[in-house]
Amino acid sequence: MSMPSPELIDELERADAQFTHASPRDVLAWTFERFGDNVAYACSFEDVALLHMIHETAPRTEVIFLDTGGSFPETLEFLDRLERDWDLNVTRTSPGPDAAEWPCGTERCCQLRKVEPLSRAVAGRAAWLTSVKRVDAPTRAAMKIVHYDDKFGLVKVNPMATWTDDDVAYYLSSHGLPEHPLWAQGYASIGCAPVTIKPVVAGDRRSGRWAGADKEECGLHED
Repeated sequence: MSMPSPELIDELERADAQFTHASPRDVLAWTFERFGDNVAYACSFEDVALLHMIHETAPRTEVIFLDTGGSFPETLEFLDRLERDWDLNVTRTSPGPDAAEWPCGTERCCQLRKVEPLSRAVAGRAAWLTSVKRVDAPTRAAMKIVHYDDKFGLVKVNPMATWTDDDVAYYLSSHGLPEHPLWAQGYASIGCAPVTIKPVVAGDRRSGRWAGADKEECGLHED
């Protein structure tokens, strides 16, 4: 894996500072101007606010869905619906053979079912986009909008970093966009079915993730 040049690091630091109060669309505009079509978006299909913005900005952007083998059927049906209706350029990853010994909820599941497949999927790309927000979890409170991702060896862009859950809800409502079908059932943060329940702490969307486990992140967004 090649190391980023000092010039690139400086450029990204300036961009990150520039985007402190920028809208996600402004960040996307810079990303596609800077990196062209050499950009991928890793999307869980939990909400589609950023997906919609990307679709309007650069509709042929590769959308990577990490198919862990443990997704809710509702998530897969939602993905299929949007892929068809929006004519999305979706790539579904699959875990390697080593993952068979580590089902969802076990110690190495996320490494083998998410981190390693994403690493393969973004190999050779210049940048990847995510929809993570600082309000999602304490572990994300200080994350940058733009930075070099040493783990995957490319630029990472978080256009929605400064948004709140209310911002997302307003965007979905004002644009008439569909919501993940499990939201209507009371789920608030949707991961793999074996380790996801409805929130157990009022106001904490992610309190239903990895229920019963001492875990807050899957490894994709950890330094």
